Amino acid sequence: MRHNFLYLLREVESKYSDIPALAFVGEKPITYLQLGRKVRALSSVLKKLNINPGDRVAILGTNSPHWGIAYLSIVITRSIVVPILPDFSEEEVTNVLKHSEAKALFVTNGLKQKVRTDLLPDLKCIINLESFNLDHCPKALYDENNLYDPEEEPAEDDVAAILYTSGTTGKSKGVMLTHKNICWTARQCLTIEPINTQYRMLSVLPLAHTYENTIGFVLPLIGGASVYYLPKKPTPQVLIPALTSVKPVAILSVPLIIEKIYNNRIKPAFYKNALIRILYKTTPGRKMLHRLAGKSLMKTFGGELKFFGIGGAKINSEVEKFLMEAQFPIAIGYGLTETSPLLAGSNPQNHRLQSTGFPLQGVTLKIHNPDANTGEGEIWAKGPNVMKGYYKEPGLTAEVLTPDGWFRTGDLGVFDKDGYLYIKGRSKNVIIGAGGENIYPEDIESILNNYPHVLESLVMEEDGKLIALVHLDTEAIRKKLEETSEEIRHFEAKIQEHLRHIHRDINTRISRNAQLQKIIHHVEPFHKTATQKIKRFLYSRGKNPPPQTT
Repeated sequence: MRHNFLYLLREVESKYSDIPALAFVGEKPITYLQLGRKVRALSSVLKKLNINPGDRVAILGTNSPHWGIAYLSIVITRSIVVPILPDFSEEEVTNVLKHSEAKALFVTNGLKQKVRTDLLPDLKCIINLESFNLDHCPKALYDENNLYDPEEEPAEDDVAAILYTSGTTGKSKGVMLTHKNICWTARQCLTIEPINTQYRMLSVLPLAHTYENTIGFVLPLIGGASVYYLPKKPTPQVLIPALTSVKPVAILSVPLIIEKIYNNRIKPAFYKNALIRILYKTTPGRKMLHRLAGKSLMKTFGGELKFFGIGGAKINSEVEKFLMEAQFPIAIGYGLTETSPLLAGSNPQNHRLQSTGFPLQGVTLKIHNPDANTGEGEIWAKGPNVMKGYYKEPGLTAEVLTPDGWFRTGDLGVFDKDGYLYIKGRSKNVIIGAGGENIYPEDIESILNNYPHVLESLVMEEDGKLIALVHLDTEAIRKKLEETSEEIRHFEAKIQEHLRHIHRDINTRISRNAQLQKIIHHVEPFHKTATQKIKRFLYSRGKNPPPQTT
């Protein structure tokens, strides 16, 4: 078996020719045979445009079948795809296109305004991702009767993609992933969940992120699954009808999505009257209510869900415990863009609370320099999924890749006696307490986010003291004031009273060395990455984050 995209495309065309492959929700899917034909027709367009092996071709677009077709058309011809996250700002898009020296760009109509062609001398042509034709070109180049089938397969070590991370710590870096990195990782994921032709997947995360790209796109291709895309952003009004229509067997998600569902729809039902509150306080009662809520949740998700993969950030422990007791089929994974992305994972059958499961088969993980008391230390990884390096950044590459092939993840973790991996937090986020102890802000934030009306929080150090920025659901608080006939002029006082209550209560629930000195109301939502992790570097002392953009 060869780990490159041309081999993969030929394999799935032959194996799954008449099986549905890709579609928008509510539309008829194209088959795997049709997929291969469209990919080769688009590859022919790239050849006409003198896109050669090694040239970088970017994709800036929302999820669609055409996004995947464009991706495959680039990589089978030994060019390098540069996926760009659709929520990147104009400046970030310009930086990516400049740094990668992209020669061509696929872009959807709604994102064209982010492309500053006057600042991009290397960009020779722009292709409409919706029609596959050149902008401002009357002649249609895309023709499904004009196919290009490359004679030479890409080498496994050839760079297939450069992915620019939307990190939590600052400047984006171009992660070079090879054909083997991506194809091998996707194939190995079958050892966790045996995706097959009976699987329908609903895609809700951006394809430009390696999590959705490898596991939500390449993996289902290998297994012969059908993938459905939302025509709009995944708001409840769009998502719920899509779930009913598709009845997905598998979904990839980030914690924030399921945490919002739990906090807004499920948790309030456990406190709606005195009898349920009393029942919920008992272990048998809680488990029974969780199981009933789980059946309702399964129905909301279409009733046929077998695998709900969660990655990208750590899930809140209360929400995770509910999902387990509700018998909702969650599976937690761990990885980074630099590792294509998966390093460890579980399936619904072997999941363990707060663990990311076992190392992916073929990947070696070790805890470097573990603490003598806790066993915690930095996670190091070695395997075929580890990146080639950072594009044009040999110095940064040398900082994370050791001469003997280990990748320093920057994450702190520990294994239990059964081999399950537990992530403690980012080493750069750890706060050292007055007594030299490690304080993990993510653990405190997890507790804060469980309080009523807290949407998200950020714990940081200021002048040697721990403080928390808390973003509240002010509309819910305002509505509650109106329902209780309290004067709205007391609104700000009510918010401060709520924060004081949280401050008093949380300090009784966390260790003495992690006591919060202050909780501050953060009015605006925090800036986040594609996987909904807060960009912490924007909130360090003395920094004023830019306004949110859409």
